[in-house]
Amino acid sequence: MRLGGAIAALSFLAAAGAGAQTLDLSGDVKFQGRWYPQSPAFSSQRSATAGAVVEPTLYWEAAEGASFTLTPLYRYDSADSRRTHGDLREAYVLIFGDWGENSWELRLGLDRVFWGVAELQNLVDVVNQTDLVEHPRDRPKLGQPMVHLTISGDWGVAESFLLPYHRKRTFPGRAGRHRSGFPIEGDALYESGAEERRVDFALRYSNALDSLDFGISAFVGTSREPTFVAGRSRPPPATGPILTPYYERIRQFGLDAQLTTDPWLYKIEAIRRGGARNLLGREQDYNAFIFGLERTLGAPFGSSADLTVLAEWHYDGRGRRATSVWANDLYISGLVAFNDTPGTELLAGLLGDLRHDSRSLNLELKRRLSANWSMRLEALAILSADRRDPAYDGRRDSFVGMEFAFGF
Repeated sequence: MRLGGAIAALSFLAAAGAGAQTLDLSGDVKFQGRWYPQSPAFSSQRSATAGAVVEPTLYWEAAEGASFTLTPLYRYDSADSRRTHGDLREAYVLIFGDWGENSWELRLGLDRVFWGVAELQNLVDVVNQTDLVEHPRDRPKLGQPMVHLTISGDWGVAESFLLPYHRKRTFPGRAGRHRSGFPIEGDALYESGAEERRVDFALRYSNALDSLDFGISAFVGTSREPTFVAGRSRPPPATGPILTPYYERIRQFGLDAQLTTDPWLYKIEAIRRGGARNLLGREQDYNAFIFGLERTLGAPFGSSADLTVLAEWHYDGRGRRATSVWANDLYISGLVAFNDTPGTELLAGLLGDLRHDSRSLNLELKRRLSANWSMRLEALAILSADRRDPAYDGRRDSFVGMEFAFGF
């Protein structure tokens, strides 16, 4: 992908920032390892992997009302060559100012945008592409080239996006864990003749009215969620069928809202999407939504900790023809914040498919070790896997993972 926009941004700030005010470097380095107790579904996979991630952020305030942010990422993985990759998460110029009683800001370059209020997934979050090789649940995002204009005032926040380039989703390779039953290979296919260079558009309005926070969004462009076209494998030594990602043009209208009461939080995300294909490869307009409830219980059993409980229902109106992994699922979790000096947190979550006998449990423990070091211990256990579930692919990827992070 061309980086002309980022280079132009640097040239602009170099000219404007003779009296640079701030230059700051921060970020983290992570050392990670995973162990998979079950035998792999494919002979090329390993039972243990190790790797490292470097993600620094350079912030440069070149002049009053103008700055540049650069956040590259590089990951090394010992088992999956596709998981070893680099990306520019952020590389954008920010200029801002006042417009009468309103404020405005303009971002030019690569950036990450987040929309939504749910925990497990975010239906309305359609601007950035998912970096799927990073984590099967966390699902971080690739940097997206964009022109992002924001205008805000007492009346709310209005955002517009021009997205001139489509990022393809990353997928595990043949040796990677959490891969599909058939390898995902080959050049991606597009419904648009412009392919990845088709220009997409997005709009969003958000506001806070007393205890209600809400956002209304619209997106017209190439879907970030591919469907797949089955085909024959490449010439030997490759064997068997492969899947090729196919990106169609979609139209999506979204709503996300959170109502804060004492003591409950009520959450909803809902979308209406047109132009997308279903599991049978046919175009089908559909609705999908997430309903969530969250409550924090202070000092349970007389302790100094806080317990936050969460329940979410994820539903896709296409039913058995849905391409989403979460077509009719219930997620229940509990987070214990111990409120101690190291900031210890323990999370346990149970995900159940309401249509199939598929269940999984995730556990996570986070704790600071020093001013710069922290650790994260996680486990994903697949309790049951229903062969009738479209997401079923052998389900032998339960794992225990350990991460040590150094922040600077």
